Amino acid sequence: MFKPKLLIETIKLSGCSDKDCVNRIGRFRFEARQALSGFAANGLLLFRMMGGLLLRRKKWGTAMKPARLSNPARSDRRHRLRIGRAATAALVVALLAGCEQNTFVPPPPPKVDVAAPVQRTITRYLEATGNTAPIKTVDLVARVQGFLQSIDYQDGDFVKEGAPLFTIEPETYKLKLDQAQAAEAGAQASVKQAEADFKRQTDLVARQAVSQATLDTSTSNRDNAQANLQQAQVNTRIAEVNYNYTKVTAPFDGIVSAHLVSVGELVGAASPTQLATIVSLDPIYVNFNVNEQDVLRIRAEAARKGLTAADLKLVPIEVGLQTETGYPHQGKLDYAAPSINQSTGTLAVRGVVPNPNRVLLPGYFVRVRVPVDQQPNALLVPDTALGSDQSGRYVLVVTGENVIEQRKVDTGPLEGDLRVIESGLKPEDRVVTAGLLRAVPGQKVDPQLQKIEQPSASAK
Repeated sequence: MFKPKLLIETIKLSGCSDKDCVNRIGRFRFEARQALSGFAANGLLLFRMMGGLLLRRKKWGTAMKPARLSNPARSDRRHRLRIGRAATAALVVALLAGCEQNTFVPPPPPKVDVAAPVQRTITRYLEATGNTAPIKTVDLVARVQGFLQSIDYQDGDFVKEGAPLFTIEPETYKLKLDQAQAAEAGAQASVKQAEADFKRQTDLVARQAVSQATLDTSTSNRDNAQANLQQAQVNTRIAEVNYNYTKVTAPFDGIVSAHLVSVGELVGAASPTQLATIVSLDPIYVNFNVNEQDVLRIRAEAARKGLTAADLKLVPIEVGLQTETGYPHQGKLDYAAPSINQSTGTLAVRGVVPNPNRVLLPGYFVRVRVPVDQQPNALLVPDTALGSDQSGRYVLVVTGENVIEQRKVDTGPLEGDLRVIESGLKPEDRVVTAGLLRAVPGQKVDPQLQKIEQPSASAK
């Protein structure tokens, strides 16, 4: 069935020795028998597929010829012969491949970017979360009784101090003011008459033309007239104040809320009626809390620098909204509570921030940071170069033998895209900054020295 001579020549061409060729031919015959017996006994899919293809080819080639009966035994022998030839070719390829001498060449070390840590002076900050509050907020109320005559602003308007907002039926109070002014004028006339009578009686008593009792009566009349005048003046002032209350004006610059009453409604009948609310937005308070440990640290630092309570009010603060990058709003400390809240263990602190564009609204939650100290020669690495596991944060460092080493570090605040390293790193260390997936601890690498770009001074 097979041709051993042709097979031997083929194997020799591949470079095998005679002894190897004999061994390989023996293995080949055994494997061929196993393959043929397996194909014949189990009826494998390869046999069926090749037999089917050959039958189709035979049918296509003899489609126009007269049909004749096929011999099943003869057809089976042909199929076995073709499959045996295919198996022989496959085994020859395997034998030839086995004679090749392969030598393993290790791949070159992977390339990774390394850089020395950035060394520069940084500012230490106390960071907290706070909320904004208006410096001034007032409920506008009706202080006199009457019907609301007009609303002189649009809801939500920004108004200046003294701008009219509401008018409450002024006619009644204007008449009361006129009445009081008339009474005051009458009291003034009575005082003049009493003064003239007093002077006259004083001259007559001096010439002993009238009795002393007459002078005493004149003196009493003069004093009563003066008292009546003072009372009339007070009544005039009260009437004027009530008349002014009919005009509700803005007590300071601010934004007025929506009106709570309508035109024609009776206000101030039993008690002061709230009409609206005005809120001042520039500047604005920022309230936040500092824990006890930070308070102790800040007070110790202030004592070391010789700062007083007045100096602490000059300490700047920086504020940022939750949707803003960095801390674009600057202000100053304004107040610190005199005692620690025992229930929370924190100290209430307040800052004042200019708000000319009214970006900050009362009630916002904000991020706050206060500069505490400066640290020279701090080490910083890109935040993306840091990894973490169950034991904490780490960086990958390339040793002098170009071997990756995992180094545990203590991290500090974030300075732009760089992270401050408190401990665990030296200025001369080479930190892996790119290609972290190719850097395996304990394995050699091909380090490519780079330089870390430092953020600009204005970066927050």
